[in-house]
Amino acid sequence: MNATTTYTARAHTNIALIKYWGKKDEKLILPMNSSLSLTLDRFYTETSVMFDEQLEDDLFLLDGSKEKNDKISNFLEIVRQKANITAKAKIISKNHVPSTAGLASSASAYAALALAASKAAGLNLDKKELSRLARRGSGSACRSIYGGLVEWQEGIDDQTSFAHPIEMSRDFDIAMIALVISTDFKKISSRAGMKRVVETSPYYPAWVQNTAKDLRKLKQAISKNDFETFGEVSEENAMKMHALNMSAHPHFNYLEPDSIKAMKIVEKLRSQGVSCYYTLDAGPNVKVICRRKDIQAIVDRLSDSFGQEKVLVAGSGPAAHLI
Repeated sequence: MNATTTYTARAHTNIALIKYWGKKDEKLILPMNSSLSLTLDRFYTETSVMFDEQLEDDLFLLDGSKEKNDKISNFLEIVRQKANITAKAKIISKNHVPSTAGLASSASAYAALALAASKAAGLNLDKKELSRLARRGSGSACRSIYGGLVEWQEGIDDQTSFAHPIEMSRDFDIAMIALVISTDFKKISSRAGMKRVVETSPYYPAWVQNTAKDLRKLKQAISKNDFETFGEVSEENAMKMHALNMSAHPHFNYLEPDSIKAMKIVEKLRSQGVSCYYTLDAGPNVKVICRRKDIQAIVDRLSDSFGQEKVLVAGSGPAAHLI
């Protein structure tokens, strides 16, 4: 096999509204519960891949810097096995999103890598197959294969655990405002955090049961174009996830004082008639779910407290695609 064509893919981050927090299979990355997310247009990763038999090892460049990443090579080995090739790859990736700060950079990274690498290896995977492949790199990446609202069905094995889009009315008015509290590396990774929670939290079985109920409620709200219920369920599900972390042994917490401050601002705005709700992933950064008509009022209020440069507006983003 000679050097193949370079393929470049772009995939966008997604923010879970019904959270994935815990695996029943670490190797295959099978989740304990199904989840639902919104793909964002503001944050994305672009990744180029070329397989070349002249390479002795996989070469990975992230934002211009050469990095040694065994996880990337392990993921590429899955691609090589599917394509029945042995060539190593050159990967050039650029993140347009802060890494390891709770803004789902791993989701966009592995979704883009799955698409670019599979095409460069000569595979022509459909969206379902791409979603399954992306999941092997980072669980939430399976959702970034699609745009808009996306459900990841937990499944029972590699074949049945994948994401699919959720249909919503064209009138379903939704936007998201990201408040960047911190871009520092997390003290405990998502992978390590959820593993600790599954193994030690006495409340974990209740989380799995209640999250299934939350997912049904959220999908009903989407079908009924009920934004208030949509926001309420999303906010409550996020708080249940963070409560789990504080019930683990040893307990841990991703929130920072400014996270709490921002949450209180959102609650105050809501009491004043602005329909807005917050969610947080494995990091301190607060995402505000709102209607487009309320964006400016929320941005102004958050900017007054945190500075305009930390407030980023996003809308529903597209599916992963080649560029």
